[in-house]
Amino acid sequence: MATLTIKTADELMALDVQDRWRTRRAGRETQVSKQVLRAFVDHGGPILAEDIAAAFRDIPAAAVHQALAALDHDDLLRLRDGQIDVAYPFTASPTPFVIRLPDGAERFACCATDALGIAPMIGQAVQILSRCHHCQEPMEFAASPDGPGPSAGGVMLWIGTRADDSCRLADNY
Repeated sequence: MATLTIKTADELMALDVQDRWRTRRAGRETQVSKQVLRAFVDHGGPILAEDIAAAFRDIPAAAVHQALAALDHDDLLRLRDGQIDVAYPFTASPTPFVIRLPDGAERFACCATDALGIAPMIGQAVQILSRCHHCQEPMEFAASPDGPGPSAGGVMLWIGTRADDSCRLADNY
């Protein structure tokens, strides 16, 4: 069971946020993390930890499992019972944020922000499918590695509390 650590405002302000971001970026750039993300792109999830370990012929399986545990600890993926079901930006569970890859395969993004980051991450254009959080109208638009395409005109991504009841928006999940 996870432990919830409660900190005072002073303790939170004393945290080195930049150092935490550097640590998370370094974790995302490891070969093990990249292999997990490739597996989500190639096959969807959940991904067996054993399959990730087997992808590395020159690294002992125990070292790969340790790396996966470290990525889980750093909240870059979720490893449960030998399976990876979340590796940001991907999740194995259905969400309102569907990514259609160039080959037609569909993957689920954890949230709207993650959905927008997949095309730049994989270096290919994707289709993003969701629904308006307000009226449930279906939305579909292209996103390239350079950002959302013209078909995303009028779509807004809210992070935090929405200020009005406008339609044509995608909320963070």
